[in-house]
Amino acid sequence: MALTAPGSTTVPLAVDTPTDHTFIALLRTRAAEAPDHVYCEYKDDAGAWVGVTIADFLAEVERVAKGLMVLGVEKGATVALQCNTRYEWVLIDFAIQAAGAITVPVYPTSSQHQVQGINDDSELSLMVVENEGHAEVARAIEGGPRVLVIDDADSPAIALLTSAGEHVSDAELAARAEGITKNDIATIVYTSGTTGRPKGVALPHRAFVEWTINGAADPDFGTLAHDGARLLLFLPLAHVLARHVETLALHCGAVLGLAPSPKTLAQDLKTFKPTWIMAVPRVLETFYNVVDSHAGGKIRQRLFRWAAEVSRDIDRTRQTGHRTLGLHVRAWVAKRLVLNKVQAALGGQLKYIVCGGAKLSEKISHFYGGLAIHVMEGYGSTELAGPMTCNPPSLVKVGTVGRPYPGGAVSIAEDGEILARGPNMFVGYYRNPEATAEVVRDGWFHTGDLGSLDEDGYLTITGRKKEILVTAGGKNVQPAALEDAIRPYPLVQEVVVVGDGKPFIGALLSLDETMLPAWLKTKGLPSMSVAEAAEHPFVKEHLQHIVDQANLLVSRAEAIREWRVLPRELSEKRDELSASLKVRRKQVEAHFSEVISSIYGGVR
Repeated sequence: MALTAPGSTTVPLAVDTPTDHTFIALLRTRAAEAPDHVYCEYKDDAGAWVGVTIADFLAEVERVAKGLMVLGVEKGATVALQCNTRYEWVLIDFAIQAAGAITVPVYPTSSQHQVQGINDDSELSLMVVENEGHAEVARAIEGGPRVLVIDDADSPAIALLTSAGEHVSDAELAARAEGITKNDIATIVYTSGTTGRPKGVALPHRAFVEWTINGAADPDFGTLAHDGARLLLFLPLAHVLARHVETLALHCGAVLGLAPSPKTLAQDLKTFKPTWIMAVPRVLETFYNVVDSHAGGKIRQRLFRWAAEVSRDIDRTRQTGHRTLGLHVRAWVAKRLVLNKVQAALGGQLKYIVCGGAKLSEKISHFYGGLAIHVMEGYGSTELAGPMTCNPPSLVKVGTVGRPYPGGAVSIAEDGEILARGPNMFVGYYRNPEATAEVVRDGWFHTGDLGSLDEDGYLTITGRKKEILVTAGGKNVQPAALEDAIRPYPLVQEVVVVGDGKPFIGALLSLDETMLPAWLKTKGLPSMSVAEAAEHPFVKEHLQHIVDQANLLVSRAEAIREWRVLPRELSEKRDELSASLKVRRKQVEAHFSEVISSIYGGVR
């Protein structure tokens, strides 16, 4: 790694892949090298994990690809794929690539309006969906393509495609890959977006394949996905980070466990026994909060909280290299009574957690670190094919999002904006050169995020450039610091700081419907709805304490003076959250304008 200038860091490319090294070239290379190696595992109807070798996977990919050709999918055509994280998603994705076409992922939760926009922009030639509910939405769009349904009882998509392609020769299929290079578009990912209409991010093969190979070539990052590693994937494969994992596991020889829903995560961890997972902060916070709330009576909960603090102390002293005899004793007791049980609940073999999408509480990070689990925060975006930076296992700096992958460069502009470039960078917004020109200048992608680099080239995110609030008094306030401090609490689902153009800073808090019953029980309160809890004096008193603690991090002018509890959770269906669960600030402000008005009352 080299610090090329103040506020800039570049990591040299470790591996320059051949021009024709694409998705399908990677698969065929691996099938030749290790045909009997298990690439992925999925759960059968009985819940048992079933393995698929690379050779068997390639054979099925080719059969499905031939079927796509027969159904009229031409070279360079776009094929939409809407499905939860399961074997069929990975299979169809690679089959689309084998047919020389372009995969257009669609989130399972996408609305008809969103699907219509994707079809209008990308001119889909075919759409493969998971179930009849998705099919109803897809068939209702105007000018839509033919729709195949994976779980169709009469004509399931995989069987239909396999049968259709029986008479296509291997030579005909191979011809589809001819002339396709790593710089050609492999996928168009429509951003879930927190503002404005989603744009089609056109990502080339190199953004996944070359980027994956370089990440694996790094002696530090490469320790995660080595041959024999087990990765449990429950993130939606419509998300670029999950797609990165799809190629990473294939290239490195790791076994990819495909879990359709985070709702079964507790059981999946125990049965799959992963060595590492990828998760958003909310997953890690929820696991911690659930363990805390289900610890039992007050004594058992106190015991867990004591052990959790010991775990944090273990992690902090691991970084300093100095552990006292007293901590040795406390660690031994905490592990015997509590921490070993927590590790068992995580599968017993978990060593690494890669975390991104939002800021993770340092308290939560240190807790897992004390369990000998490296929590490696990273940073990226759809335009950067997922990961741009990540904390390496050998030196995790809690609170940062790490350093670039090999071949990547990060720079900080004069106004604090993070700029990035590398093999992972998109080729532009699909059919939208104007929007591309707004964010790509002189070869750098302008992320819209604000950050800083330390002396080791580690990046710290400080906020969003477009989310700076300016009060009526002219004070610039970055809401991220306050929101990140409040969000991890078990009672809180989300927090939105407001105050642009207003005399002071306020906040909207939504309660977590899932955590609320257990929290009320531990406080000796009766069961109540979110709306009732929002008005309960004890709940308000607790939330005021949380807000007061967050205010200690900022100046008085930046502190939250007034706040309100919303009568319900924020919802993806109402467009208040993106598909990746990021807050759409404008939508929230519009939907709760009356609540915001009540914060400021008659003040102008």
